[in-house]
Amino acid sequence: LLMIDGKYNPRLALPLVPLSDGVGDVIESAAVSPGAPAVGTRVMPVFAQGWHHGLPTREIVGKCTLGGPLDGCLAEEMIVPEGDVVSAPVHLDDAEAATLPCAGVTAWTALVTEGDLKAGDSVVVQGSGGVSVFALMLAHALGARVLATTGSPEKEARLRALGADHVLNYKTEPAWGKVARAWAGGDGVDHVIDVGGAGTLPESLRAVRAGGTVSLIGILGGSADKLNLLPILMNHVRVQGVFVGHRASFEALVAFMAEQRLRPAIDRVVPFDDAPAAFAHLRSGEHFGKVGVRFA
Repeated sequence: LLMIDGKYNPRLALPLVPLSDGVGDVIESAAVSPGAPAVGTRVMPVFAQGWHHGLPTREIVGKCTLGGPLDGCLAEEMIVPEGDVVSAPVHLDDAEAATLPCAGVTAWTALVTEGDLKAGDSVVVQGSGGVSVFALMLAHALGARVLATTGSPEKEARLRALGADHVLNYKTEPAWGKVARAWAGGDGVDHVIDVGGAGTLPESLRAVRAGGTVSLIGILGGSADKLNLLPILMNHVRVQGVFVGHRASFEALVAFMAEQRLRPAIDRVVPFDDAPAAFAHLRSGEHFGKVGVRFA
């Protein structure tokens, strides 16, 4: 939404094909490398084209990402380098597989690649959007204890069904950071998946334990605010920005989901002509998990 509203990068040249998540079949290939996907293979594109492992470069984060500045996945056909696709898990249908490249990889990178999550760790996930629901599902499957926040009583049961050990309503418990800290035994949680940015980071810092990690993966609550940095310093907290992730993380996520037979949460799938309605639904905040757009 930030991208199509012109707020993510106001200097970005238009027109632009949006969206960073997708799946499709290889319809033509000039690939020569051994193991390159053959025609007919169902594949998903790597979000940051050319980022295969290790740390990203300024070039990659600034110029090589799908959905801006590169044209994204809301298209019938794409041209993608052979090294920048990953084969889709066979147990997932198209709508499910299409959620992995951005939302799924972001959650995996935050929890595993960067977060080194272990069984028995405690995790807070915020809301019921795509990345948050992925993080809940993955953390539960990895053996962590998960507290989920929501502003909707109607979504509480669905969050519990996906593995949340505790759910709290941030509207009735605005100081939810203290509640989360108490839930984790008083010292705080090991990991917070923060999707709100300036709007939620103060509570995330109250929730996390000394030496814990806050993964900053979104700015739904804004990017500019007066922030007290003292809790980060005094509690030795690691605040980790997460820019989706590289191909190696993508492949690890796919292998884990196949092994665990995990299926992403899909709110709805709409035909291409109804894409504006899908964006409007996202903007409403009423969705649970991912919203898909299907061609044909």
